[in-house]
Amino acid sequence: MRRATSPARVASYSCSLEVIVAVLGGKWKPGILFNLLEAPTRFADLRRKLGVSEKVLAQQLRELEGHGVVARHATTDVPPRVTYSLTAYGKTLRPILDRMGSWGEAHLARLGGRARLVDVPPGRGAAAVGESR
Repeated sequence: MRRATSPARVASYSCSLEVIVAVLGGKWKPGILFNLLEAPTRFADLRRKLGVSEKVLAQQLRELEGHGVVARHATTDVPPRVTYSLTAYGKTLRPILDRMGSWGEAHLARLGGRARLVDVPPGRGAAAVGESR
């Protein structure tokens, strides 16, 4: 038996900043996009660089795909290789991400020694080494 499909939900926002937060918001999306700005990256490499669980990374990537900023490329090899890259539309986020990074650096300097960037050990998220990221 076929299930009836529900009508598509229409997102509502009270200002345009909410739109960008909907796309970029989340603990892992900025790191994903930062890595994809450099070059297309395999799923396992993203997971290792970010220290995020497989489930959460897959979910965040699906959301970014849904917004049209990330593309998934799977090979027919055995085992299959999955690579992610920014779409042409996703590449338009570069100036925004660059500005956000600059603001973040300036904010860290403003905070003095109360916050810092850390290198995340492979297999461990920022939460595992302290919320200083």
